[in-house]
Amino acid sequence: MTDNKKIQISDLNVFAGKFQILKNINIELPENKITVILGPSGCGKTTLLKCMNRLTDLYPELRVTGDIRISGNNILAAKEDIYKLRQHMGLLSQRPYPLPMTIYNNIAYGLKLRGVKKRREIHKLVVHYLQQANLWEEVKHRLREPASRLSIGQQQRLCLARGLAVNPGIILADEPTSALDPISSQYIEQKFLELKNEYTIVLVTHVLRQARRIADYVVFMYLGEVIEQGDVHEVFENPKMEKTKLYLGGTFN
Repeated sequence: MTDNKKIQISDLNVFAGKFQILKNINIELPENKITVILGPSGCGKTTLLKCMNRLTDLYPELRVTGDIRISGNNILAAKEDIYKLRQHMGLLSQRPYPLPMTIYNNIAYGLKLRGVKKRREIHKLVVHYLQQANLWEEVKHRLREPASRLSIGQQQRLCLARGLAVNPGIILADEPTSALDPISSQYIEQKFLELKNEYTIVLVTHVLRQARRIADYVVFMYLGEVIEQGDVHEVFENPKMEKTKLYLGGTFN
């Protein structure tokens, strides 16, 4: 996997048996920006995200066709190294899933995955990534405690720090603030705004206010199709498609 962080998706289709979940998706997600994928529940947002790091491989009933290209490489090709691909893409889920180990070792584990072995270097980087996730000041005296003792908002920031520790180029986030309190949500949003200078971020949400606050680029989906895509101001202020207008206006059914 090279350092290019632009994602180009062409003719992407996903089937579960005879049912088609995603229908001919064609989008190009800009590098070092925050792309928000919007749409009502069940429209295919999470499935699209799972295609980007091949989590769809975990579901044998799914059939995926088309291209997802990063640096010109089709990551859906059978020869692609899925382990390296997932290292290149950090993932934040709706609910945080810290590893069943200490706060410190949650980050150290990610560093060891990328080949960092020296204890002093590991410690320096653990501090760095906890600082990047706005968590260091809250946990610096608790590093040997189980991660499960953290609040859910702190756990989500720990998962972000762990994801950054494997040195990804792309961050995928599936409604990462939906289970968090407003202050923790604000921490995550603010951190994304800072991180986009170094990473390409793809965020799934159904919260329009959140999309307005942090998106650079918006993809609106409905029933497995991309209805509209474009710059956030263009889509929110001057939507071209009737479905987009209805959804943004809150009169969608």
